[in-house]
Amino acid sequence: MSAGRFNLSALAVRERSVTLFLIILISVAGLVAFFGLGRAEDPPFTVKQMTVITVWPGATAQEMQDQVAEPLEKRLQELKWYDRTETYTRPGMALITLSLQDQTPPSEVPEQFYQARKKLGDEAKNLPAGVSGPMMNDEFADVTFAIFALKARGEPPRQLVRDAEALRQQLLHVPGVKKVNILGEQAERIYLSFSHDRLATLGLSPEAIFAALNSQNVLTAAGAIETRGGQIFIRLDGAFDRLQQIRDTPIIAGGRTLKLADVATVERGYEDPATFLIRNQGEPALLLGVVMREGWNGLALGKALDAETTSINQSLPLGMSLTKVTDQSVNISAAVDEFMIKFFVALLVVMAVCFVSMGWRVGVVVAAAVPLTLAVVFVVMAATGKTSTASLSAR
Repeated sequence: MSAGRFNLSALAVRERSVTLFLIILISVAGLVAFFGLGRAEDPPFTVKQMTVITVWPGATAQEMQDQVAEPLEKRLQELKWYDRTETYTRPGMALITLSLQDQTPPSEVPEQFYQARKKLGDEAKNLPAGVSGPMMNDEFADVTFAIFALKARGEPPRQLVRDAEALRQQLLHVPGVKKVNILGEQAERIYLSFSHDRLATLGLSPEAIFAALNSQNVLTAAGAIETRGGQIFIRLDGAFDRLQQIRDTPIIAGGRTLKLADVATVERGYEDPATFLIRNQGEPALLLGVVMREGWNGLALGKALDAETTSINQSLPLGMSLTKVTDQSVNISAAVDEFMIKFFVALLVVMAVCFVSMGWRVGVVVAAAVPLTLAVVFVVMAATGKTSTASLSAR
């Protein structure tokens, strides 16, 4: 060996104390990094698509295409990373799917969708009267981490939704929770029932009733009063906020003024038939879907949610319960355990082969290289913000 040639192996053997210190340091740092890594069941991914829905009751499919879809498509084509749009129209509705280019950097996708919302919002002012929307959705990549079922025997759906909203706010304060979605909510409706024979006797048409309701259910600004301390705004309160107000709506029939309740039955109810119903163990329920923040430790979030739901159940009234339906942390824990078992089995196999073929001295060196290499990998993953996913750990 030449005197000027650097030999790392010789240096490691000669400086045994330094080598031992580095081995211990790398091992400890790897363990700390491994247990501190974010864990999720599936790796994060970026969906480069957004859907745009517009509704125009009474319009034909061709009118939706010409007067609604095409103007929106032209504005979307102004995006920097625009690739294509796919449009589906039917009478009264248009669905546009915006796709960004495959080479769009993931960091640019949120900004592109923000620009798309701005452009569509500007174009919405030019759409025909009566068009609802455009309504955008770009949150396809959100994965529900855990689902909880809220049940309350004998409680009306309206009150159950209010309780779910209160629990949603509590769950949002759990560290690692990105958002909480409420699923299974039944839309409320006000049902108006009347007899056509009675309306004909009074000389009243259904259109006149609807016109009276539309003219009454408005918020109208009536001006403002200037004072030394500021402005006092005056508003004509015509919007309906109670069922009795709807029943008391004045209806003119045959020169007389009647209340709506005199000619029709007004009742509060729910969408019938319901769009969808959710049952848990045979009982009506609402679901609360928890979405985890990207890069968070799923095992830690699972424990935090268990502690929070235990506290919530202790404070709920009799007959109401919040139960877990699904939980990713269970799958993550099983995958991590499986990874550890496979790792130690592989390490034992490598050590056994090395001991038999190379002797115990060389075998120890080769076997130690495997966990030390993984320790360095875990440190690099933690430093770069990478997440350990169950789909990878289990392999």
